[in-house]
Amino acid sequence: MNSLDDKNALTKEARITRKRLLEAAEELFAQKGFDGTTIRDITTKARRGLASINYFYGDKRELYEELFRLRLREMCESRLNAIKTVMSNKTKPALGKLFYAYSVDFLKPFSDPQQSQRFLQLLFREMAEQRLPKNMFLDEIAVPTLTAMEEAIVVICPNINKHDALMCTISLTGQLVHIMQTKVLFEGAQGHLITSVNIDEAIDHIVKFSVAGIRAYAKGGKK
Repeated sequence: MNSLDDKNALTKEARITRKRLLEAAEELFAQKGFDGTTIRDITTKARRGLASINYFYGDKRELYEELFRLRLREMCESRLNAIKTVMSNKTKPALGKLFYAYSVDFLKPFSDPQQSQRFLQLLFREMAEQRLPKNMFLDEIAVPTLTAMEEAIVVICPNINKHDALMCTISLTGQLVHIMQTKVLFEGAQGHLITSVNIDEAIDHIVKFSVAGIRAYAKGGKK
């Protein structure tokens, strides 16, 4: 094997190692929290050497931040693509289609019960412990997606100003977050109508409710 082959092999192995460390860290941080997870726990689960975290990430905190940064960027890119697809349609984009595409993509990462529970556990722990840089959520996902939605709404509804478009997007996002949390909270429970609400039904309701609300703004219904 020549030097180029050696370099390519090492690069491939490095990618595999980084992926295994991130996957192991995500599962363990969700189960045991940041303080309850050791570097040895992560490297043992990833089947990698103890020094691998230091080599690739520096320390446990850097790994924790990189894990969130990666997941947030993946979600952000997916949401921006969903918005772009609707707005690039040859026919005039419809508000309902925009909200539907955004809603479906927003809840897509949580369609896998195991993945959703793991990532939600991470989010809830982070909200309580606040270990990430304060602007990470803003910079990596909130500002890019809210801005894209704000601009798209203004294009579809010219009578809406940017501030109202932003507030409507925040309202839409809040409803989606609540449904996501409700599904996890009552998963497997019985005895009330709320436990039987499925994601498709919830999205349909949220989109209709939000479209009606923003059209009221466009018609001057704001008080």
